[in-house]
Amino acid sequence: RLHLVTWNVGTASPPPDVTSLLQLDSLGPAMDMYVIGLQEVNSRITNFLSDLAFDDPWSIFFMTVLSPLGYIKLSSIRMQGLLLLVFVKHVHLPFIRDIHTHYTRTGLYGYWGNKGGVTVRMSLYGHTVCFMNCHLPAHMENTEQRLDDFEKILEMQFEGENIPSTLDHDVLFCFGDLNFRIADYGIHFVRESINNKRYNLLWDKDQLNMAKKKEAFLQEFIEGPLQFKPTYKFDLYSDVYDTSEKKRKPAWTDRILWKVKNLCQYASKEGEFSEEEQTISVTLNNYISHMSYGISDHKPVTGTFGLELKPLLTDPLVTLNPEGEWSAEHDVVISYSAVPEFPSSAWDWIGLFKVAFRHVNDCVTYTWVEDDEISSNKDSKQVYMSAAEIPDMGGEFLLCYYSNNLQAIVGISQPFQIQPNRTLIEKDLTQEENSWMQKPDNLESHNEF
Repeated sequence: RLHLVTWNVGTASPPPDVTSLLQLDSLGPAMDMYVIGLQEVNSRITNFLSDLAFDDPWSIFFMTVLSPLGYIKLSSIRMQGLLLLVFVKHVHLPFIRDIHTHYTRTGLYGYWGNKGGVTVRMSLYGHTVCFMNCHLPAHMENTEQRLDDFEKILEMQFEGENIPSTLDHDVLFCFGDLNFRIADYGIHFVRESINNKRYNLLWDKDQLNMAKKKEAFLQEFIEGPLQFKPTYKFDLYSDVYDTSEKKRKPAWTDRILWKVKNLCQYASKEGEFSEEEQTISVTLNNYISHMSYGISDHKPVTGTFGLELKPLLTDPLVTLNPEGEWSAEHDVVISYSAVPEFPSSAWDWIGLFKVAFRHVNDCVTYTWVEDDEISSNKDSKQVYMSAAEIPDMGGEFLLCYYSNNLQAIVGISQPFQIQPNRTLIEKDLTQEENSWMQKPDNLESHNEF
């Protein structure tokens, strides 16, 4: 279950609530993955420099919302105003590998990153999946420039061996502020058609729909029906289209497209297609806009998808568990085992994380798998973790094995409880009692003063 968001936020700060945007109030099963593509994130030089050193406000915001619900920020990439975030449920982490990011500038002939694309790709249960967030040139007359830039972004190559090109991934999602407009029709006809909810009258003159009939590189892409109002351009904090002097014509600028590689291959071989050959399929369950959000002149658009995968990976590379009952009062032991083909490294580590951790850098403490090893046999290995590094108050935690070679978490334990350090807690309570016993004197002298 994948929930994909595209939103031109117009340099605004995050809204107070995104429950409906992320469908957190849905009665159905929880999402397995959230992919959030934003455009026009505030990129003034001071903001941008601070965001390079620290997470930007939007990343922090979504991590704060999603981490208590059991999602970790798997990857992110920022290029000026473009931001792409990928969150995933803990249970899937050991089956996601080969994560790479890339960006392509197309503004100012490729020298400026105000327009272009940012991309995250990965292997998901053995299938290659790619997400691409784009911001294409604006204005009605720039259709050809939009198409040229879109094609350029799609042609980019990832660095590294054995990584397929963007278009060669099993599944490719392209989304963002693609800036395609509604051609030919005047503003009054467009607005009347919208007011009467006769959106189908406008589909044939949508520049992206028109281009899909002519441009070869777009013909394999699929999009859901545009059964929602055009998402651009609104007065802020309203559902009223542009009332400024310019009175921009409404348009479906914010779009989500996808392409399934095998489907295209098999469909082209007439009569040879069978469900057994199709190891991955994508189903669109929902394609909607969210009119209640008014922080920018664009309304966010979401696509909710079902990805049906025939797993090519069924076992995690590493299985790990805490040994015995854990307490903050003494050193503890971790057992782990790896599959024979696992490319281990001296720089691999096992981290202790709170259950609601936000990303891989959130570990409370860690242990090196080689330096802190205490036993080893052909079936499993053991490493220790010092009591001095374990939080005194205890609580619910989990363990993650991080592979330096794969730059990913490749094993995760079940959540478990750590008992608190009773000695220190009792000592703290005694100190508090002693402090409280002394307070009346202090209060009395204060009153005298």
